[in-house]
Amino acid sequence: MILERVKSEISSGATIPKPNAKGEFLVKGWGRRRGQSALIYTIPNHKKPSRPYQKGICASEFEAAYRELKSSGEFSRQWFNSNLSACAKEGGCNFTTIGGVFELLGEARYAGNGVYRFVR
Repeated sequence: MILERVKSEISSGATIPKPNAKGEFLVKGWGRRRGQSALIYTIPNHKKPSRPYQKGICASEFEAAYRELKSSGEFSRQWFNSNLSACAKEGGCNFTTIGGVFELLGEARYAGNGVYRFVR
């Protein structure tokens, strides 16, 4: 179960790797989003840098994305937009956050063009 690894290996304050990001995206901790347990992270607020925005990825979204990564060998933005539409509607940075967390765990690497590839 990937969620247990996320909870045990990714700590508050961890920097989430992002392709082409301007500013730091940081893990804040665990909270709730859309009625579920969720990893909460901050994104830069370029107008008020001292007040970053917050977003979250639900536990079930991590699990679904990881199943896709393992079964197909990749996690793509196209799959994300089609299969995790509520998460996608909150912003494209949720896609790169999921992929970045998978990179931190050593499960994936960014392959360009909206694709993370499985590396294990």
